[in-house]
Amino acid sequence: MISVKSSYDAIVIGAGPAGSTTAALLAEKGHDVLIVEKEKFPRYHVGESLMPFCYYPLKRLGLVDKLQRSDNPKKYCVQFVRPCGTVSQPFYFFQHMDHPSSTTWQVWRSEFDQLLLDKARKEGATVFEETKARALLKEGDQVVGVRVVSKEFGPLELNASIVIDASGRDCFSAVKEKWMERDPELKKIAIWTYFRAAKRDPGLDEGATTVAYLPNKGWFWYIPLSGDVVSVGIVAEHEYLFNGSTKDLAEIFQREVKNNAWIEEHLAPGEQYGEYRVTGEFSYRNRFCAMDGLVLAGDALGFLDPVFSSGVFLALKSGVILGDAVSDALQAGDVSSQQFEEYGKSMQSSIEVMRKIVYAFYDENFSFKELVMKDMRLRGDLTDCLIGNVEDKDFTELFTAISDLADLPAPIEHGLAKGSS
Repeated sequence: MISVKSSYDAIVIGAGPAGSTTAALLAEKGHDVLIVEKEKFPRYHVGESLMPFCYYPLKRLGLVDKLQRSDNPKKYCVQFVRPCGTVSQPFYFFQHMDHPSSTTWQVWRSEFDQLLLDKARKEGATVFEETKARALLKEGDQVVGVRVVSKEFGPLELNASIVIDASGRDCFSAVKEKWMERDPELKKIAIWTYFRAAKRDPGLDEGATTVAYLPNKGWFWYIPLSGDVVSVGIVAEHEYLFNGSTKDLAEIFQREVKNNAWIEEHLAPGEQYGEYRVTGEFSYRNRFCAMDGLVLAGDALGFLDPVFSSGVFLALKSGVILGDAVSDALQAGDVSSQQFEEYGKSMQSSIEVMRKIVYAFYDENFSFKELVMKDMRLRGDLTDCLIGNVEDKDFTELFTAISDLADLPAPIEHGLAKGSS
């Protein structure tokens, strides 16, 4: 039976990858941690494709062996498909790096996120499910806890030395503090659903993530999952997808299937099941990563268009960094925003690298093939971006070459600690 206390070392809002990772590592270090999660796990979530460098946070959590023994399809590569159905040479991760991390997985997020939450519980974190955060508690400008409403315990005021906001795209704290800034060039929406018994490519490509282009409008994802199920979605501008007389998601989806020969062929033997889902405006960054007594993790800090599956990777990465940084802050008795300046800089750097690649992808003048043909040495740097190997690397040469083919965004100074320079 869960006991309710009024005060903890750390309260984590949200039990997704960022929140559960942070909580697990803090609890492992002996801190008294509470996770408050608005839903009951396991719960549905999209975002099923893992980047290879997810391996390192998962190794830190001791979960790699469980994933290796699972029936999740192994992901060896990413491939790109033109509207006519022509498939690119896949980016095989093992050709770039001979390491266990070059093999990753396609996962059901309900199962994957439950695995992470179970790890946090095993390490000693307390979890209140079906508990919704309502307000930050403050003393002056410092966050000292959170007000919640729990299905089991009712309204509660919970105090903590520090609050970690891992509330996902709800961006609980950022919305309340008015920190959110949307990316003006990446205002896409997604419509997606699932198919049983759809076609899979043979051999090593069976578990590949496929990015299939729509003519100058957007792209499909095609992600093979366990149980002979494929996740399929469209990402494009709202004005394009809803440009006709129908607002019916199924009709729009089926209309767009006909605009990519590979997608049409692969879905033909399959049977769609479940609902069609929609979500909007993917990309945003919050102006700050922290204020005194509060730090943001994962999607609550920022989110990029999902074309390169960076969301779970950035969430896990932020969770690992914060597991250490928050522990150090608690031990020092200093949870001021400046304690998280290096964390903010690290996340800002990683997001900026991925953001440039996303901008290039959407530029009509850009081609990965043309880039690599221009200078084969660039393939290594490009593959590093696709696998998540973006920490402390100099991509100047890569982005100089890309800028000859595409318009790249100026860096954004968002995501640093409030009050830092």
